[in-house]
Amino acid sequence: MLLRHIRYFLAVAEQGNFTRAAEALHVSQPTLSQQIKQLEDALGAPLFDRSGRRVQLTDAGEAWMRYARLALQDLDAGARAIHDVATLARGHLRLAMTPTFTAYLVGPTIDAFYRRYPGITLSIEEMAQERIEALLAQDRLDLGIAFEMAQSVEVEASVLFSETLELMVGAEHPLAARRQPLTLAEWRHLPLALLSGDFATRQFIDRYCTQLGFRPQVAVEANALGAIVEIVRRGQLATLLPAAIARENRQLKKVALANAMPARQAVLLQRQGAYRSAAAQAFIAVLQEQGVTPTHSSAASSPADAPARSRGKSAS
Repeated sequence: MLLRHIRYFLAVAEQGNFTRAAEALHVSQPTLSQQIKQLEDALGAPLFDRSGRRVQLTDAGEAWMRYARLALQDLDAGARAIHDVATLARGHLRLAMTPTFTAYLVGPTIDAFYRRYPGITLSIEEMAQERIEALLAQDRLDLGIAFEMAQSVEVEASVLFSETLELMVGAEHPLAARRQPLTLAEWRHLPLALLSGDFATRQFIDRYCTQLGFRPQVAVEANALGAIVEIVRRGQLATLLPAAIARENRQLKKVALANAMPARQAVLLQRQGAYRSAAAQAFIAVLQEQGVTPTHSSAASSPADAPARSRGKSAS
């Protein structure tokens, strides 16, 4: 059995078609079919059901695919390890994070990292934590940053820092000059602009309001953090966002709450037992220097952590 057998098998499994798989692999279909037949002979079982329009995995194929993927991930990690440059003069790092981090964490951290390691290229994506964990498990990401402990057994999490959400308004809002904390009776009737329900930040807010016995008065929902900031900055609506966002945008004014929201924890996510490249180690070191120091924690969160953590597998 050769490495190409694994790659050919996974291509057919993903495409569900020998012709499309051959095109993706840049080989002829007869060559691909022959290689798959060799693999099936070596394993002593048919891996594909070829009787229908779409090629389907057999039970044996389903069982073998997980191990084929793991083997390919480890081989790819080994190749990166061989070519990893200790001097960090070159390299590549694949990052993903839930959306609210881009408003205040990405800028200073990436700038500090690039100034020190200009030869290392970065790929940064925003996505929900569920997607981050799936890509980490598939070795398609090096590091993830999110707001809850890992749910997948294939992903490990380290606590990065704690943060709080605060009530914010624009400079022209009637509460902009407020000095006294806003009471619960006032807060519960305040018109808000909030992130939509698929964001972990919104879910965190909704759960806390439920604990206090009311539902937030949502006048505007948006699935983009920038839109929320602009709506609040220029208008008469309030919002609840990480305190650091107000520090980055001086036109947002913080209003104290008598029932302040509890802290939540941000975490660094990595594939369990994965090779950590020199670039990944360097990025973590920059996070530490930025005042964001990881503390190792288990893959799953404990019930005691629930009040301070967002549990939903959604965007942040």
